[in-house]
Amino acid sequence: MIGCLIIHGFTGGPHELEPLTKYLQEKTNWHIAVPTLPGHGRELALENVSHRSWIETAEASLKRLKEKYDEIYLIGFSMGGMIAAYLAAKYHVDKLVLLATAGKYLSFKQIGVDLGEVIKDSFTGKLSQNKLYRHYKRKLGSVPLKANIEFLKLVRLTRKYLKSVESPVLIAQGQMDSMVPYKTAYYLDKEIPAARKEVVFFERSRHLICLGNDKDTLNRMVHEFLVKAVETQAQELYPDTV
Repeated sequence: MIGCLIIHGFTGGPHELEPLTKYLQEKTNWHIAVPTLPGHGRELALENVSHRSWIETAEASLKRLKEKYDEIYLIGFSMGGMIAAYLAAKYHVDKLVLLATAGKYLSFKQIGVDLGEVIKDSFTGKLSQNKLYRHYKRKLGSVPLKANIEFLKLVRLTRKYLKSVESPVLIAQGQMDSMVPYKTAYYLDKEIPAARKEVVFFERSRHLICLGNDKDTLNRMVHEFLVKAVETQAQELYPDTV
């Protein structure tokens, strides 16, 4: 049996990965765990949480899966991607998927483009329809400075483990991402020494890649990448029956 751990990003929650989670639930019989990291979720409470607690929560979920399942897959989005890479380096996992992973952060060029669209929509009366504005509006004022510092600590800590990741990995990145520059995918590809790597860019996707215009293609690609591992292993073990 297969256990799959999906880890959300900073200031987010399982909801930002929901389309992918539902797709995998419909297409497989895997046990899929999507924990909510401390202080995260629909209602943020990040004042007194540390980066260690985020890592420990994800690590505890992984340990529970490893106790019950033979095959383990890790999927991480944004900050969750860095946690997933850290866990993949520390424990044996069979497959790793990194989505808009925050190895680096803030594309000022794309931020300028996004702000321009927000300003334009505010003048034309369409601000309430701007998806980017609606998403980040609820976070304004609810993310304390300390939480941002904890996020930076987590990225610095987990970066050191990228060079120890040996699991086959799929790296997916939106080219319109203003939070994580698209060139971060090249950085991850360079840092991670895994023998099997796939790097894919989505032209129409911003940071919330699982909720964006390319989500259907992304869902299929992630599923195919993970299923391919199962089929390949089955062929190696039972070449005459597959």
